[in-house]
Amino acid sequence: MLRLREVQKILDAEVLVGAEKLDMEVHTAFGADLMSDVLAFADSGCLLLTGLTNPQIIRTAYVLDIAAIILVRGKRPPPETILAASDKNIPLLATRYILFESAGRLYEKGIIGSAQKVDEYRVRL
Repeated sequence: MLRLREVQKILDAEVLVGAEKLDMEVHTAFGADLMSDVLAFADSGCLLLTGLTNPQIIRTAYVLDIAAIILVRGKRPPPETILAASDKNIPLLATRYILFESAGRLYEKGIIGSAQKVDEYRVRL
């Protein structure tokens, strides 16, 4: 378990939205650039690591009750994504690390995957 504040430090991330939620605890993470994969495999309460910056990531995170979104690869969101994150009260952070490095750094500190292995029935979706 880590606090979002620790995640920020580990990833040298900038807080774009949600500085007031940096004491939130997180246990799991999921990384993807396909929102259909996030909808199919991510669990409630996880961190979402993605390179997507459009407002759809906020809507997806809201539907799944995702704890926070980490934008990877130095991506910068457009104003409408920042506004949506603020409206939905979803922390939004940005790091220059790539997705693989970000996930590895978090795993090394105890964050586990929201899903470790895909079940057979999920593959057919």
